[in-house]
Amino acid sequence: MDRTKDELPINPLPWVVWLLAVPVLAIEGLFGLGAQRVIGGPGAIGWRSNAIEQFGFFDSAFDWMLENRIFPVEHLLRFVTYPFVHGSFTHALFVAVFILALGKFIGEVFRPWAVLVVFFGSAIAGACAYGLALDDGYPLIGGYPAVYGLIGGFTFVRWAILTMQGANSLPAFRLIGMLLAVQLLFSVLFGGNSQWLADVAGFVAGFLLSILVSPGGLGRALRRIRGQ
Repeated sequence: MDRTKDELPINPLPWVVWLLAVPVLAIEGLFGLGAQRVIGGPGAIGWRSNAIEQFGFFDSAFDWMLENRIFPVEHLLRFVTYPFVHGSFTHALFVAVFILALGKFIGEVFRPWAVLVVFFGSAIAGACAYGLALDDGYPLIGGYPAVYGLIGGFTFVRWAILTMQGANSLPAFRLIGMLLAVQLLFSVLFGGNSQWLADVAGFVAGFLLSILVSPGGLGRALRRIRGQ
């Protein structure tokens, strides 16, 4: 089969995926250049720590807001800014790769606004779970809760496809099961933090939000529940 000159070897990524992935890589690039004193001067070495303090999610701030019924904008913004601040280059790289891979999959099914709803809705749900259940003083940073939300979207799409085919829908949950098993193994072998709770909450939120925002999602889910 002949190919036209302008045919691409791979399908281009939806623009909304780049919108989420580029800030992760750009911010981490600034941290790296600052740490090497390429830009920013001596003070740039502390950019990462300053960013965590200014944009990370702190359960103590969340508790204070709930207790006093006061919700400053600067603290509310932390619900959607913490996914873009990471603890290391490797941390940011893995998040960016997941965003590109999973975002491409669901971005070809969902509308751009729906991808944003799943991503940020899952980040918010993860932060809420982290703030409500824990009191360890460590900030929540990094895009994994939002990435797990994209995994929830991926799982929903796979579940919907298998359902339409009349096949067993349990394999749709294979990816999240494998990731949670690996996460548990690493926690046992090397120790871990409590961020896994935010990740799980992100997955649940991503799956549920996908039911609402995907084309025909809610109707399909209701028909499945009713056994039709």
